[in-house]
Amino acid sequence: MCSLILAGCDQLGIETPQKSAERAHADAKATGGACRHALRAIEDCYTLNPKADKAAVYEGWREMDEYMRENKLDGIVPVVPRPAPAASKPASTPSDEEADASVDESQDEAPVSGKKSGKKSAH
Repeated sequence: MCSLILAGCDQLGIETPQKSAERAHADAKATGGACRHALRAIEDCYTLNPKADKAAVYEGWREMDEYMRENKLDGIVPVVPRPAPAASKPASTPSDEEADASVDESQDEAPVSGKKSGKKSAH
């Protein structure tokens, strides 16, 4: 009886957890292959696709790398620019901004590489 119900799910288009996992794995693998073809580093691929399974992304990236080497194929230049590095610094507080401003001001007053500043001194 249970098998009849599960068989009906496929005919109705209801996705089982197993089919959903297989689809997610295939999508992540395709993403990895596309990243390699677009000459992206695997780390960039992980950054651009944070929800994708990293093992499947790597598997697809590696398979595409082997395929491209065997067939002496060149990749394509990606249209989407490389992602900027993620900011590891938490949101700044007013006290952090004040500290940054005081550091910036003190750097403006310091002489640059031993050269005399443009200010004339009164002797």
